[in-house]
Amino acid sequence: MTSPLEQLAQYGQSVWIDYLSRDLLRSGALTRAIEQDGVVGVTSNPTIFAKALTDTDAYDEQLADLWKSPRDVKDVFLQLATRDVERACDLLLPTWHASESLDGYVSIEVDPRLAYDSQATIREATLLHAAVTRPNLLVKIPATKEGLVAIEEMTARGKSINITLIFSLDRYAEVVEAFLSGLERLIEQGGDCSAVTSVASFFVSRVDTETDKRLDALGAPESLKGRLAIANAKLAYAYYKDAFSGRRWEALANAGARTQRPLWASTSVKNRRYRDTRYVEELIGPETISTMPEETIRAFQDHGRVAATLGRDVDDARDLFTKMARVGVDYDDVVSSLEAEGVAKFVHSFGKLLRRVEAKSEGRAA
Repeated sequence: MTSPLEQLAQYGQSVWIDYLSRDLLRSGALTRAIEQDGVVGVTSNPTIFAKALTDTDAYDEQLADLWKSPRDVKDVFLQLATRDVERACDLLLPTWHASESLDGYVSIEVDPRLAYDSQATIREATLLHAAVTRPNLLVKIPATKEGLVAIEEMTARGKSINITLIFSLDRYAEVVEAFLSGLERLIEQGGDCSAVTSVASFFVSRVDTETDKRLDALGAPESLKGRLAIANAKLAYAYYKDAFSGRRWEALANAGARTQRPLWASTSVKNRRYRDTRYVEELIGPETISTMPEETIRAFQDHGRVAATLGRDVDDARDLFTKMARVGVDYDDVVSSLEAEGVAKFVHSFGKLLRRVEAKSEGRAA
């Protein structure tokens, strides 16, 4: 009998994990996740790397070697991170081949401090693609206004990108447009669009966290709580199906292009009153990815319910937006606040990470 996570593949959904560390690689835990949990990809971010560096001494030997010669602290971090990413890429390379390059990817994120600088993001994304010479690498670029410029440019250069920190439906539409425009430019330049992979990381649970807080402040009905995140994702998926159909997409597909699959991120439950697998269970559908932290992986393997849920109740999802507006929830303000907060959190984590790297070089705790 296949496990709940393995069953997701039967519905066309890929399972990626949202954590990476040297201990995960050395212990064989990533290999076991691939073999036993149906995991076919890995995502990471500055917060995850900061935790990995803080919780283990697995990096100490490489750190000691790197600090033997004068280096910039960010360069030291990149040396640590790219080694982990390269090893993870190597472990997932058989998956990449077996899936005909659909899955088997590992993501590394650009410096989040560059989120509002298009040209600096382009330079860093280019550097990361050059530093990790693996065909199954995705470089993560945040979906800020400035990030959209970088997303289109890197796609036009034939590079594979994971677009992160998407919260709003309007911004998601802009992300899709940046991808399609980049592909069209690539083809015009004589490039091979069949070699480009892109995923759009649409954040889920944080939407409920922010909205529920506002509903409480408004004294709104309890029946509205814990619903907007899933409705938001379902409408994003409806947009995906429309965007990747019709004449414009058919022309790109005929040239070998693949769709930019939606990736459900932030799938862990922040409110303990909610079922701990709800942000996976309610968003199961074809041509999608669900990336999960370790606790969600374990929970879903234990008691996850598998069914085709993503296409259900789409009209109800639209109605929910109307109901939210009626009680005073400003959707545009919710998602813009979440984007700014998401960038700020990653910037904070990146700063903490660099301080930890520097402190370890001095033999003291950060």
